[in-house]
Amino acid sequence: MFTVSNGIILKGQNLVASKENIVVDDGKIIEIGKDLKEGKIIDAEGAVVCPSFINGHMHIGDSIIKDEGYGLSLSEMVKPPNGVKHIALANATDEELTLAMQESMWDMVNSGTTHFIDYREGGIKGVKLLKKASKDIPIKPIILGRDDSFYGDNPDLKQVKIAIRRLLKVADGIAPSGFGEITEDVARLIVEECKKQDKISSIHVAESESNQIESLEKFEKTEIEKGVSNNFNQLVHITNPKNDDLDLILKSNSNVVVCPRANATLNVGVCRLNEMLKLGIKPLLGTDNVMLNSPNMLRELEFTLKLMSVYYRDYISPKDLLKMATTNVCSFNVNNIIQKTSISEGNFAEFVIFKSFSKNPYLNICNRCETKNILYIINKKCIV
Repeated sequence: MFTVSNGIILKGQNLVASKENIVVDDGKIIEIGKDLKEGKIIDAEGAVVCPSFINGHMHIGDSIIKDEGYGLSLSEMVKPPNGVKHIALANATDEELTLAMQESMWDMVNSGTTHFIDYREGGIKGVKLLKKASKDIPIKPIILGRDDSFYGDNPDLKQVKIAIRRLLKVADGIAPSGFGEITEDVARLIVEECKKQDKISSIHVAESESNQIESLEKFEKTEIEKGVSNNFNQLVHITNPKNDDLDLILKSNSNVVVCPRANATLNVGVCRLNEMLKLGIKPLLGTDNVMLNSPNMLRELEFTLKLMSVYYRDYISPKDLLKMATTNVCSFNVNNIIQKTSISEGNFAEFVIFKSFSKNPYLNICNRCETKNILYIINKKCIV
């Protein structure tokens, strides 16, 4: 048992700032209050206590080729099966992949991340490799698998269904690359099988303007329309919405993940985050490919804060932005796969104690803090 005392706690799903103490026992928050002090005392005087980060979208496998292919197009970099990334993955040994992924996971742990959602290449073998690599690291990967049988204009749907069911025995869900690589029949199978098992179905949509144009020309529907109509749990990027795309998302049950640094690196646009927030959409924030960016959520927060300000000539709420890296995940939880919760009594003890530089606790984290300013990282496995 221990108590975190005298800190400014960003409490509950709405990150309400309150100076209170937190009592933790056996990995759970058992009480929050003004005058509590039990067990070991962790003095957080003058510090900010924030829920630990969840990285909403990653491709951790391409940790093996950091910064390779810079300046190439989106398709040249990441489109299967001949993108720079896929060729590198095919030629890498299991040991090389494992060591690179472990390095990235430790980077995340040390910068305050305790959960990440990964688009896992390599089929069942790829899923098992990440599980093994993460075994002794205090971080929880939510692993969304894929299989080569999904791709092509005329896939064998019987084989696709078999591949999906096999993957779902070991993975937390399924995540094909995008609608440019799969048919809608495959998309429907993925969503149906994931729904049967209460697992996550996720897909990239509208990452580039050309993807949207191609989808409209071929199908008279945007990629976002296809994602919503096929009932995917999670839509990633939404960088180039058209017409009523954002309204469709708002009316659907789909969760959204945005990746501003990756979009900037690939020169595909700026996500319409301010508009999403004004509509009531509650996105998650992700760092995307490790080959493009570090998986450090503090860097993602600061970049997004300032990019949205200059792009829209309007300020984004730092509290709403911080929720995207923390508590927005509370509203996206399929069968408790993502056991990531707010700082509330009864929840898992998963939070970060940051050194404070300013009176605004939200800007303090989004605008000021770096990895070196983390005093403690606490999760249900350990205190780092």
